[in-house]
Amino acid sequence: MDEAVLLQITLVLMAFLFISHLRRESETENLSESLAHTERTVEDIRAGMDASDLELIGPGELRSRSTQFGQGARGEMIWFNVCLLMFVPQNLFDALLRPPIENPNVSSIQFVLDESERKRWNTQVKPKVKECRGAETVQEPVWRELDENVSFILRGTKNEQTDALLSFWGEPFMARTTRDVPRYIIHVTEDSELIPQLRDIEREHRLQQT
Repeated sequence: MDEAVLLQITLVLMAFLFISHLRRESETENLSESLAHTERTVEDIRAGMDASDLELIGPGELRSRSTQFGQGARGEMIWFNVCLLMFVPQNLFDALLRPPIENPNVSSIQFVLDESERKRWNTQVKPKVKECRGAETVQEPVWRELDENVSFILRGTKNEQTDALLSFWGEPFMARTTRDVPRYIIHVTEDSELIPQLRDIEREHRLQQT
């Protein structure tokens, strides 16, 4: 991976971790202490992060690697804050979502989606899901008002071999425009310090009171 690209990704990830942790800590009574604790946490994560834990996947490999990710999934999968536009074309649905649905090793697929995606789910995605072998593994989405700028897919969340595909809203990672806009994703390995952070975000939103 190009050093400049890796640096940019690291800075984005550090900002994401800082803001995520700060939001939780800012609700405590002593804000100054929380800020100091957050800064120490970010420094600890940055010191422990290994570049080999992250792999940038560019437009040329995006579809094939996403298909492989679904084909190799096991256990429960979590799709958090993804854009459903990518499932509207049948060929993209078949490449990205059909593989995990029809994967016999996947026991459950749970979406955690922003309310703005509800209509698209009901009219464009759900009918396609019903036509797949193994459609019963897809749970009804958890609908939330999401203000996160992060989007990710977790697989293997019931064991100690959880890895993820991670992206962010906005260029160069993702755009809410046409389906042909190139995107980048990051493969986060099971050994990465980011995995527990992503699990915390997912649980925070999935388990909150409605």
